[in-house]
Amino acid sequence: MNAMTSASTPPLPAVREVLVVLFDDVQSLDVSGPAEVFAGAEHDGGPDARTPYRVRTASLGGRPVRTSSGLTLVPDLALDEDTPTPHTLLVPGGHGTRGDRRELVAWLREHAPRADRLMSVCTGALLLADAGLLRGRRVTTHWAHCDRLARDHPDVEVDPDSIFVRDGHLATSAGVTAGIDLALALVEEDLGRDPALALARHLVVFLRRPGNQAQFSAQLAAQTARREPLRDVQQWISDHPEADLSVPALAERASLSPRHFARAFHAETGVPPGRYVERVRLEHARRLLEDTTDSVEAVSRSCGYGTPEAMRRAFVKTLGTAPAEYRRRFRPAPPVRHP
Repeated sequence: MNAMTSASTPPLPAVREVLVVLFDDVQSLDVSGPAEVFAGAEHDGGPDARTPYRVRTASLGGRPVRTSSGLTLVPDLALDEDTPTPHTLLVPGGHGTRGDRRELVAWLREHAPRADRLMSVCTGALLLADAGLLRGRRVTTHWAHCDRLARDHPDVEVDPDSIFVRDGHLATSAGVTAGIDLALALVEEDLGRDPALALARHLVVFLRRPGNQAQFSAQLAAQTARREPLRDVQQWISDHPEADLSVPALAERASLSPRHFARAFHAETGVPPGRYVERVRLEHARRLLEDTTDSVEAVSRSCGYGTPEAMRRAFVKTLGTAPAEYRRRFRPAPPVRHP
């Protein structure tokens, strides 16, 4: 009886080891954000299911490290020749990536390729690049360091816009909280959609952002205009994406000639008015597709596209996917209602 029961019971999934690299002046949220995601994940397998991840931390020599915010972290392990090879090796970022990290880079160069999955948060990508682990790969990092990464490592394809990027077994994310988005995406990849969504709700993450979501909102990506009429126009655009947002209409609202308005808007915000409008409308449409059940046609009208086809062209051009497919991939499933 016991033998038959044992033979018919499927084996529990293997525990995935997650090793987080620590160093002085590391950004604490780059460590704790993803660590909380992996540590909080659960298999959708009932109360007897095994914890799917074991998260451990390690530093050179096993020494405690001081984060950039002043917190002291005591690692579980030392980074040396005998450090166990993890399933996922997580390299966080922070001010400490800018100093002399030759010993840490040397360890990464030798040991990181053995991990099944390599993950960086923020400027952790700079350490991986210095170790020669990003050659020929598509990656991202914090927006403020994308130019540096591209300049110092011309053999690396840097995506300055996405909040995280997957390239084979390599996963890189933008700054700080983007590490949570990437970790949630990896949990979904490992365990499935429902456990990842349950975890996101538990962590009170309002929205699991897709990797190709911009690091900035349209409003943050542009500068705030200095002059009040132009600032008011920026706010009007954000509040009324369905309105007539042509240059003549916006210029009239700012009490300027169309030519003067277009030049002044570009000079003060860093982007032409037409491009700014495109970004706002696309961002608004994405939110509606993610958060509502409105039809694609209704969304296109409320965002000022006029027709679903116009919105589809904007989505394909910028995101590489049609609105309906975007919604299918990124809108959370409704909660299951039990009688």
